Amino acid sequence: MDLLRDNELMYGRLLPVEEPHLVERYNKALTAFGLKPTKLKSFEIDRTGFSPQVAEELGDPDYLDPNQVNRRFIILTPQQIDLPVVHTAFSNTSQLVYEFMSRNARAIDALTIKDVIYGEIEDSISKVEDIEDLLSINQVEFRVLSAEDVVGKAAELGRLADRLRQEPDAWRDDTLLDRMVELAQVTGDIRENALVPDQVIFRHNAYWTSHFGGLYVFIDPDVTTVICDPTAPGFRRSRPWQVSYLSLRDPDRVFRFLASTGRLDLPRASWIEPADFLEHRANLIIRELVHRAEPTRDLRALDRVWLQSWIHANAEAVNIDGRFPFLNGAKRELAQLGQIRIDEVRPDFRFLVVRAKPDHPDAWLTNRLLSDFVHTDFVFRYAFNKQGFYADYEGWREPWRAFVVETLKTTYLKDTEGFRARLYGLTD
Repeated sequence: MDLLRDNELMYGRLLPVEEPHLVERYNKALTAFGLKPTKLKSFEIDRTGFSPQVAEELGDPDYLDPNQVNRRFIILTPQQIDLPVVHTAFSNTSQLVYEFMSRNARAIDALTIKDVIYGEIEDSISKVEDIEDLLSINQVEFRVLSAEDVVGKAAELGRLADRLRQEPDAWRDDTLLDRMVELAQVTGDIRENALVPDQVIFRHNAYWTSHFGGLYVFIDPDVTTVICDPTAPGFRRSRPWQVSYLSLRDPDRVFRFLASTGRLDLPRASWIEPADFLEHRANLIIRELVHRAEPTRDLRALDRVWLQSWIHANAEAVNIDGRFPFLNGAKRELAQLGQIRIDEVRPDFRFLVVRAKPDHPDAWLTNRLLSDFVHTDFVFRYAFNKQGFYADYEGWREPWRAFVVETLKTTYLKDTEGFRARLYGLTD
């Protein structure tokens, strides 16, 4: 993984924590979680406060995610809202933390001036043992604490201020007034500084989770759809009257579900041709075939002329694989008809010519699921399914790793937003 880290393809865009007072605050949160404080003088954190360096020091990549449920968070600065989430068991953790930070921006701004915010994203379960446990999570609540208990003291001061306004003789209570002065010395004027988060409960909507080897939950008005390996505990047994179960090993049913629920951009010339979508995938497929045939060849130096010659010389292998000829035929069909007759395409090839409908609320999650059926498009995997990409990377030979890193640097990382917008119609 060192090659990925060196090229900022792993744990990129994180926030450095170097100031001694911020390191001290971070350690107070770790201690409150029952963890050892870090001895590091500097480290990096993501939106949730997860640090790869601290995880390595503790020897526990799940130090903020015990049991991979009820995720912990540490907020040192409002700047964390713009960071990615690089380690999580649920794909919607990033969005939930973003909503919490944006809805409570004033309180977070004020609190982090003098304290660290930490806590848990609590749901209805403490451990996931089967699919029913996951389906029982309908909403989450941010349980918010602070090392100096500024949150608690602000809440107490607010209650005492309410008593002062509502009880006619409360102003005669010296103990009450002294306590308010004592609290105000810590919190400041809470009429000006909102120190208590207003919204802490959020809906738990569609998501992917790492449990049971990777599981997707899609929510529609009349039915919840679970897509996972059929060996997952509870598959087709949990709420069969209101949950539809699809196997990740069944590309036909998965595709039909995504298409019938309006989550797919079906193959039409109007979006495929301007994006060079099929050319992008065909190029990666041919290079993968070259790598299979010649595992030690440096793929970075291959040009179009060399590749065309290789295709002619290895036509039988290319035709047996079938993907490259299929994409060439798809391009001709698009040019003639403006669309592809998708029902006539073999199920596993259908995923090569579609993307998530960009304006659907589940677009990012849908693209993540699609990436499980098009492993060769490692750019797609990296953009929408980093856990899957990193797992793939572990099994690759060095020449393919070098080609992947070089391709990501010169395409996706060069203009991330532009690349996503052109190929997948998505902007952040």
